[in-house]
Amino acid sequence: MALKCGIVGLPNVGKSTLFNCLSKTKAQSANFPFCTIEPNIGIITVPDNRLDKISELVNPQKVIPTTVEIVDIAGLVKGASKGEGLGNKFLANIRETNALIHVLRCFDDDNITHVDGDINPVRDKETIDIELQLKDLETLENYIDKNSRTAKTGNKEAQKNVGIVESLIKHLESGNSLRSLDLDEEALLFVETFNLITIKPVLYLCNVDENSILSGNSYVDKVKEAIIHENAELLIIATAIEAEIAELEDFDEQLLFLNELGLKKPGVHNLIRSTYKLLELQTYFTAGEKEVRAWTIKKGTKAPQAAAVIHTDFEKGFIRAEVISYNDFIKFGSESSCRDNGKLSIEGKDYVVKDADIMHFRFNV
Repeated sequence: MALKCGIVGLPNVGKSTLFNCLSKTKAQSANFPFCTIEPNIGIITVPDNRLDKISELVNPQKVIPTTVEIVDIAGLVKGASKGEGLGNKFLANIRETNALIHVLRCFDDDNITHVDGDINPVRDKETIDIELQLKDLETLENYIDKNSRTAKTGNKEAQKNVGIVESLIKHLESGNSLRSLDLDEEALLFVETFNLITIKPVLYLCNVDENSILSGNSYVDKVKEAIIHENAELLIIATAIEAEIAELEDFDEQLLFLNELGLKKPGVHNLIRSTYKLLELQTYFTAGEKEVRAWTIKKGTKAPQAAAVIHTDFEKGFIRAEVISYNDFIKFGSESSCRDNGKLSIEGKDYVVKDADIMHFRFNV
């Protein structure tokens, strides 16, 4: 499934450096605001040791990991909702994403300027929150202007929808993003039609210095306190370190560098996995001599819909799914051995796919 995450934040907080580490492309990064104007787009592979272990057993011709599209969006400033800076163009880019990675500067460095003159990640977060909330308010108020008259005539559907929108407006006017509002399933389906920005899931990424990478610092502590009531994730990363790791081509050199810092793996790996969690995604695998491949689905997806990720014909003509759990596959070493030991199950249309299932679909079109 297509997945697009937008890297957002004030100008000059490390967004483009992070993007370069993730995608290993070279988006321009420099010490001045609006260095990024057009959004940079990169396709990154999702690291998954399970895919490697399956491949070692199968020895396929190709190994294909699942991917995520990362968009490095231009820095936002106060007044963006009214067109300041890159304004509306920036906000339009955000609307196209599924989730936000909000980079906050949590380190001191006199050589790197800050648009507001000093380091205060909570203030920076609030600056962006306000601009995004104002943009959502504009969208919702336009809806009220167009539909309030119909609601006043007694139209039940219009009355219900206007009531929902008015509750959203009240929440935003209280200074809250919509992701912190509990909505029932019916209301959520209606709200999704607006493609609102502040309802998107967010991961706050605290960009720290090398000395704070393991335990954080006072800036990180303040951010944690500020988001305690939000439905949001927080991750600590040092983009300067990640940039150094990304420059090392040799895997053993990377491991040595990480060990010296007390780290087990690059922070960008944690970031990608956290993004998966944020969007309630999981992976299933297909495994054969031609290829071993990872596929991304939403948690709770049933077998026919999981098959559709490969090809829509698989869902249309779905007959059954042959399923092996990852642990059983690793234990017994092959599909035939799993079958012989009763570890291959035949599942129908109501089967809910589990994370790391190894699947083979039978279909007829």
